[in-house]
Amino acid sequence: MFRQLRNIDTAFKYIRSFTIAVIISNLIISCFCYYKSYQLAAKVQGMIYVLYGDKVIEAFADDRRNYLPVEARAHVKDFHRLFFTLDPDEKIIQSNIAKSMYLADASAREKYRSLKESGFYTSVISGNVSQRIEVDSVNVDFNQKPYYFKCYATLQIRRPTSITTRSLITEGYLQDAKSTDNNSHGFLILHWSILRNDDINVINR
Repeated sequence: MFRQLRNIDTAFKYIRSFTIAVIISNLIISCFCYYKSYQLAAKVQGMIYVLYGDKVIEAFADDRRNYLPVEARAHVKDFHRLFFTLDPDEKIIQSNIAKSMYLADASAREKYRSLKESGFYTSVISGNVSQRIEVDSVNVDFNQKPYYFKCYATLQIRRPTSITTRSLITEGYLQDAKSTDNNSHGFLILHWSILRNDDINVINR
């Protein structure tokens, strides 16, 4: 009788061990299948099909975070290029300023209004002045939002009698925004200000 009980106990232990092993194996297989399904779903979501003429071309989408620094610096450069590129033509000035206003908040609008009220743009047109900007570098801090940036640039102001080179340093913050035709990089500049705008060199013509 005791032998029979021992056999039953041994069989029970065997069945219990086998059952536990089966459960663990099923859990491992389930986790593996879930992981593979997640990978496949992510891969499928990253696939884009583009219709080019009568051909369907497969493309791949990528995470925006991989291009965030490039996009942020490009946004800052585009804004400064539009805001500071001047020609003695009112339509060109208005066109560039209007485009730049899509890239920044009211701080840029206030700076434009101040320059306009001081007669700056009138003097550019009447004095036959051309201004070009060369952005040397843009430093962006991505450790917190909105992203703080500082822009270092050089201005070249061409007058009929002289060529002036100026050092320009500005700062502000970048906030994520929806990408549009007028704001392709998907950022908005906040609290923009000019820290320095000093003459470096003047050449008489």
